[in-house]
Amino acid sequence: MRRSYVLIGAAVVVLGVAGLLVWRGGDGDVRYVTAPVTRGDVLDVVGATGTLQAVTTVQVGSQVSGTIQSLNADFNSVVRKGQVLARLDPSLLQARLGQVQAALVSAQANVERSRATLEDARQKLARAQTLSAEGLLPQADLETSRATHAESAAQLKASQAAVTQAAANVRQAQVDMTHTVITTPIDGVVVARNVDVGQTVAASLQAPVLFVIANDLSRLQVSASIDEADVGRVRAGQEATFRVDAFPNEVFTGTVEQVRLQPITLQNVVTYTTIIGVNNPGQRLMPGMTATVSVIVDRRDAV
Repeated sequence: MRRSYVLIGAAVVVLGVAGLLVWRGGDGDVRYVTAPVTRGDVLDVVGATGTLQAVTTVQVGSQVSGTIQSLNADFNSVVRKGQVLARLDPSLLQARLGQVQAALVSAQANVERSRATLEDARQKLARAQTLSAEGLLPQADLETSRATHAESAAQLKASQAAVTQAAANVRQAQVDMTHTVITTPIDGVVVARNVDVGQTVAASLQAPVLFVIANDLSRLQVSASIDEADVGRVRAGQEATFRVDAFPNEVFTGTVEQVRLQPITLQNVVTYTTIIGVNNPGQRLMPGMTATVSVIVDRRDAV
C-alpha cells in the first residue's frame, strides 16, 4: 500500500509540472509576418568546393646535370616560347665533347689503317693464288693468306662500326650542350622558380623541375569535387557560380566543361572531379585559390 501511494504521488507531481509548462507557454503572443507576393528566380544547385588552376601548366626541367650559371626569369615573369630561362655551366660538357670528338678522330684513323691492312692482305692473297696455281707455293701458305685477308676485312668492318659509335657519342654530347640552355616551350607566366644561381642541378632518373609556367592566366578553370550522390545531375555546359575568400562579396561565373570519370575515394567518400571554365580578364583570380562552387542544374526564372 505504501509503494502505491508513492507511485501515485510521483504521477501527480509530473502531471502538475506538465500542466504548469503548458499554462506558461500559452502566455506568448502569436505574431504574423506578411509580405507582398513577388516574382523571382528559383535555382536548383549542387554545392562543391574546388581549386582554381591554370588551363595549361608546364613544368620546365633539365635533362643534364650542372650548376646554374644564370637566370633570365623570375616569379611572375611573362615569357614567350623559346625564350631563355636559365643557363647551366657547360664546362664539364664541353670537356666531354672534346673527348668524344678526339675518340671519333681516332676511330676514323683506325678505319684508314684497317683499309690499308686489308689492301695489303688482298695483294698478298692474289700473289699467293698465282704462285699456288703454278705449284710454287704450299697449300698451307695459301690458306694463311686467305685467313689473313678475311681477318683484315672483319677488322675494317669493326673499325667502321667504331666510327659510327664515336659519331653518335659526338652527337649526344652536342645535344647535351644544347640542353645547358633552358628555354620555355610555351607562352605564359612563371608561377614558380625552384632554383637560384650557383645551385647544382642533378638530373638522374628524373628531370628536376626548375620552373612552372602557366599558359594563360586570363582563362582559368576550377577543379571541383562533386559528391557521387549529385554527380548524376551535373552535365557539361551547365552554368556555375563560385566565391573565393579573397573577394567575399563577389560572385564569379563559369561553365561546366568536363565531368571526369575517374572516381576519387577519400575516407570512404567518393567524389568526381568536375572542370569549370572561368574567364579571368582582369587576372584578379589566381591559381591555387579555394572556390566554393554552386553548379546550377535547373532553374526557373520569374516565377
